[in-house]
Amino acid sequence: MDATPQEPRVALLRLSGELSTKARATRSRFLAQLVRNLRDALAAEGVSAQVERSHERVYVRPVPPETLDVLARVFGVQSLSLVERVGFAGVDDLAALCAERFRGAVRGRSFAVRARVVGDRETRPFAARDLERALGTLLLPEARRVDLSSPEVTVRIEVHRGVAHLFRDAVRGPGGLPLGCEGRAVALVSGGFDSAVAAWQLLRRGVSLDYVFCNLGGRTHEVGTLRVAKVLAERWSYGQRPRFFALDFRPVVQQLMERCAPRLWQIVLKREMLRAAARIARATRARAIATGESLGQVSSQTLANLAVISQATDALLLRPLVGAHKEEIIALAERIGTAPLSAVVGEYCAIVPRRPATAARLEDVLREEEKLDGGAVEQAVRNAQRIDLRAFDPDAKLLADLEIDRVPPGATLVDVRTREEFASWRHPDAVRIDFAEALRATPALPKEREYVIVCELGLKSAHLAEVMREAGLRAWHFRGGTRALRRWHEGGRADARLR
Repeated sequence: MDATPQEPRVALLRLSGELSTKARATRSRFLAQLVRNLRDALAAEGVSAQVERSHERVYVRPVPPETLDVLARVFGVQSLSLVERVGFAGVDDLAALCAERFRGAVRGRSFAVRARVVGDRETRPFAARDLERALGTLLLPEARRVDLSSPEVTVRIEVHRGVAHLFRDAVRGPGGLPLGCEGRAVALVSGGFDSAVAAWQLLRRGVSLDYVFCNLGGRTHEVGTLRVAKVLAERWSYGQRPRFFALDFRPVVQQLMERCAPRLWQIVLKREMLRAAARIARATRARAIATGESLGQVSSQTLANLAVISQATDALLLRPLVGAHKEEIIALAERIGTAPLSAVVGEYCAIVPRRPATAARLEDVLREEEKLDGGAVEQAVRNAQRIDLRAFDPDAKLLADLEIDRVPPGATLVDVRTREEFASWRHPDAVRIDFAEALRATPALPKEREYVIVCELGLKSAHLAEVMREAGLRAWHFRGGTRALRRWHEGGRADARLR
């Protein structure tokens, strides 16, 4: 008979190795937090179960098999298994019982037995190697051979307080420290891959997070970023109620572009974002600000520029991804579950100067900042919208009729990509205009026309379409960006040839 029960009822959770190295009082505090987080995870799924803790293990029962995926997203859990719990009279009795359970699983295959007996040497009923030897002897006649290095089947038994737990497989957990053990920080998020992964890295270190979003791209950008943050809140923040602070940074950007040298736009903008995040951090008693910056990934993230950006605040700045490669970041985003959403949001930036500074000097930046009215950032913070992520539906904020997947006859097709991107491929009817210029020109556009806006990813076009709607114009953005527009255009021509 196979050892895997048809309806396993007990989950055995192995704790992160870091917890075992803590002092007794610290370990007890961390374990108590872990148990609270596990109970919140179960409650979020509507599962009623007991959570029992020991020195190095936590047991959850009864638990349906599908709940393993939820428990595997609780920080502080290294791995977990669905187990069968059995009593026994001694090592030979347990070996015989296990042989009955696992005989079918090892038949004709190589196998190994891994046993663990928990407890002090004086109180253990027997040594783990004695159980391994006895059970291996009983299983060998059914199996092809014993293989201790790379067996086809691994039989696992854990003995604790007179009860044996039988299982074969283990599900990987996130490890780290229980969320809430290391205080609170705020994370600057944009909806892209980097900021979401940076936030997750801090969650794994036990830091509770609130999220600060400096909105440059209107409602569509905000909804996309909310969706990403909600994944972090709902799937990875058990035990906490993370908040999302949405700041309208469009007036800040407009002022910056009108008054500051273009080569320093991105540096000044990042510093203004840090100042806004620092105000939110003080108001929420957060101890640090987290960002998704990675050294050298883009022009604003050179070592020289990061040094200048950091001096905008005296708050503790955490950059978990500073040494990470983009491929590593995207791979982790896939595991977290934010990658598909971040791929849609992209890395939105409304200000991309032709020659951005790669080694900005602080004195030059300070000189440019003197041209700004500091009240714009203060107003953005003062008017920030606060959202309970676990209770909020991001799609409730979306304009349902803002998107379109065709260009209606007679509509003006506006392409807001750069000249280089426009030259690489363009729709024959498209009119190119710089994004910033399009924003400024919106109030003067003829209201009797219809407009379809397109950009590389669909973020800038959605922002512009939203602004045009607010100005009383009939405008849409082309869903999916220029790739989708090209597919539609070329597909339409193919249909015409067939006809």
